Amino acid sequence: MFVTIIHPDLGIGGAERLVVDAAVAMKRNGHRVQFVTNYFNPKHAFAETTEFDIKVIDVFPRSIFGFGYALCAYIRMCISALYVCIFLKETELIFCDSTWTIAMADLICVNSEFTREIVNETFPCIRTRHIHILYPTLNTKFFDNGGTAELNEIPKEARHIFVSINRYERKKNIGLALEAFSLLKEKIPEDDYRYCFLVIAGGYDTMNRENIVHFIELQKNAIALGLPREQYVFLKSPTDEEKLELLRRAIAVLYTPSNEHFGIVPVEAMYMKCCVIAPNSGGPRETIINEETGFLVKGDPNSFAEKMAELIKDKRKAAAMGDAGRKRVESVFAMDSFVIQLESLMCKVVFNAHR
Repeated sequence: MFVTIIHPDLGIGGAERLVVDAAVAMKRNGHRVQFVTNYFNPKHAFAETTEFDIKVIDVFPRSIFGFGYALCAYIRMCISALYVCIFLKETELIFCDSTWTIAMADLICVNSEFTREIVNETFPCIRTRHIHILYPTLNTKFFDNGGTAELNEIPKEARHIFVSINRYERKKNIGLALEAFSLLKEKIPEDDYRYCFLVIAGGYDTMNRENIVHFIELQKNAIALGLPREQYVFLKSPTDEEKLELLRRAIAVLYTPSNEHFGIVPVEAMYMKCCVIAPNSGGPRETIINEETGFLVKGDPNSFAEKMAELIKDKRKAAAMGDAGRKRVESVFAMDSFVIQLESLMCKVVFNAHR
């Protein structure tokens, strides 16, 4: 089967991770897969993208003198769709990750129960349609075989490492991690706090103004909170190996966005036996088992800080939650299960189209 995946920006993020994993799953089943996108930078993309034919349609600007980003994005995607219709007529299945196609799709999939509820609220016209839940997967082979990386930014004496991994966007609420780390000082002895270290690691695109501005905002926020300069670091677009090393060494991942549709970072953390602290909302409610593989708390700094302190005081509990997280990912989010489900859905669409 010839499959074309249309995606607006093939960078680094949860949505991009999902479509790349979907492409890997399709290729594993012998299908020919091609991407059509408006933007692709090999230096700022997942390594697996090198396995695929990628057609970049970049004939319309991202903005008009700094204005109209949303309108331009819509037009750019329409041009991509037009390209597929005219030049890729042999395509048998089109995999679209854009809201404007949803009402015309033969099959609608979402990445969580939470997303299904949002879709039904946002698009009343499709409430009668059956929407399939297809949980994103994890390429566990990469996590098992991934190499090590030098993290010279982290002091050797750091014992309690907390990590936040998100794009540098305001909606990701990264400031929550900084505020929680500041409050942590009040909840544990000073001798413990001085061995704590916070890593803010995020996707950073020099072409994205919000990334640039918010990165500076967070740096100023850390200074305003009075965080000891030797106890935190900001990393821009860490490599896959660096991210793996962070998850290996962290006592917990601070997952700060609220009402996230799925959130692949908690799944990655759990597979690496790293406890997750996240707001009790959105996708994490379906991925994290509270008090077993992580903590689902109120999305405020004090609630986060309390659980951070709890993990420092009880390392056995942290280790047990890490083990439980690994088992959960292996049983629910394994690639093999994802491959089977996706193949079944693809065959169903093509079969119905040929009837």
